[in-house]
Amino acid sequence: MTERFPPAMSDQLKRQGYHLVAHGAVKPCLWLRRSIRGGDQCYKHHFYGISSHRCVQMTPTLLCNHRCLHCWRPIDEIPATSGEWIEPEELLDGILSEQRRLISGYGGAPETTDPGRLEEAKSPAHVAISLMGEPTLYPMIGELVEEVKRRGMTAFLVTNGTSPEAVGEVRPTQLYISLNAPDEETYRQVSNPRDDTWGRFLESLDMMRDSPSRRVVRLTLARNLNLKDPRGYARLIEVAEPDFVEVKAYMHLGLSRKRLGRDAMPTHDEVMGFARELSDILGYPLKNHVPLSRVALLSRGSAGEKIELGAGR
Repeated sequence: MTERFPPAMSDQLKRQGYHLVAHGAVKPCLWLRRSIRGGDQCYKHHFYGISSHRCVQMTPTLLCNHRCLHCWRPIDEIPATSGEWIEPEELLDGILSEQRRLISGYGGAPETTDPGRLEEAKSPAHVAISLMGEPTLYPMIGELVEEVKRRGMTAFLVTNGTSPEAVGEVRPTQLYISLNAPDEETYRQVSNPRDDTWGRFLESLDMMRDSPSRRVVRLTLARNLNLKDPRGYARLIEVAEPDFVEVKAYMHLGLSRKRLGRDAMPTHDEVMGFARELSDILGYPLKNHVPLSRVALLSRGSAGEKIELGAGR
């Protein structure tokens, strides 16, 4: 399948572990590797029951209309266009083919690979549409989500909330909106949007409230940047009425290190302290936390935490 990016850009992404499929990409994450070797799994497993070795981390497009200071992806060199869009079925076929190819390499290391998990990994059960870029810029994002579910897999979609029309129409198993700031000024500083998207973001929060999907608002907090004003965050969260709120630390990784210092990374105790303040304001109990990932989960109690993997709902 023809790649849609300049050779130098493609080479850089491939060196960083991305497998390109037309204008999209798939990449095995650290937790997939750990899980397939019999180790621990990511916080989505601890919170929602998602098996890391059966999870496909992908994006339908590398394009993004935000340039978030805390993003550790190679966002600065992404071109402004990716050419003509391919159909969701073809895109997903390519993504899953690349996932199978990257999984197959673990069969050559039986001494470090859990054979049961390797066999399970050959049949993905979950697609996380959250790898890089803003997935709602792919004009057929709703159809892609439906294709994932049609094949019996669950789908998580993470959006920056700049496409309220997509938020109102898409039906993933779990819908995320990334909430980077408690107010417009901080939003402009942290998200660094290419256009004036604050109003559209607020509209997306409003649209989320009526979504039939499981709904999550995710905060990624950096010290001396947006780790502040829990009441401001709470006011915005209350608009969306999500089932869950994830409070997560900025991690000093990848290309974010060019924008933020290591001292911007909060400790897990700081994350927990902020989560408890939010919990008190919102009335969402603190249900879980994973110290290694520096993340906490608040729940409104409107949905069960665990998801039946591969439910395709």
